[in-house]
Amino acid sequence: MVEVTGSTQDDLSALVRAGNAHPGELIVTEFQSAGRGRLDRKFLAPKTSALLFSFYIEPKRDLSEWSFLPLLTGLAAAHALSELDPRIDVMLKWPNDLLINESKFGGVITQVIERGVVIGVGINVGMQESELPVADSTSLSIHNFQELDRNIILSRFLGVFENLFHRWESGEDLRHHYCERSSTIGRKIQVSFPDGTIKSNIAKDLGPTGELICEDGARITVGDIVHLR
Repeated sequence: MVEVTGSTQDDLSALVRAGNAHPGELIVTEFQSAGRGRLDRKFLAPKTSALLFSFYIEPKRDLSEWSFLPLLTGLAAAHALSELDPRIDVMLKWPNDLLINESKFGGVITQVIERGVVIGVGINVGMQESELPVADSTSLSIHNFQELDRNIILSRFLGVFENLFHRWESGEDLRHHYCERSSTIGRKIQVSFPDGTIKSNIAKDLGPTGELICEDGARITVGDIVHLR
């Protein structure tokens, strides 16, 4: 645990590159001044209002399959939170957003470094409405989540992640579990690609490594997704 840092993701990545981190290494912080999410978006939260952490793993499966790990991490978070409060329906927006009633309250970032992956997770736990970073975001507190102790949430997440990760490493196909929690599968979506192209489609399924399979056969591996109502 560190009180304040720029980014747990950057801190742990530096340790890995220096050879000073082992699989299972974890950094948790009360506040980070340079936190970021997917596509290098800023992720800022008032001190002690969010669960912010990064951890390092060295998967044994082939590197080409590691792209499933952001989805596995989101699935672990959704399962862990549902165990802590079954009343709250936590859903997943492809590839790595945590949703309650279509509002985002958490996300995942992954970086392949050296022989492994640094995974960062941010969850809005105690934020009040006035503290939310954007209009369509939310927090566990706003939904009267039964467990707001960030240490308990972290402990439950790590236990669930470990179980799912070992199952994935043993070759188990976890896609159907993700699809059961997916708010994206079956929806009409708009995809903004890194080159600026924007296309609409219908998300139908997941591929073996977590790519989004669309109705017209397109397979999306990277892009910014908007759910169309």
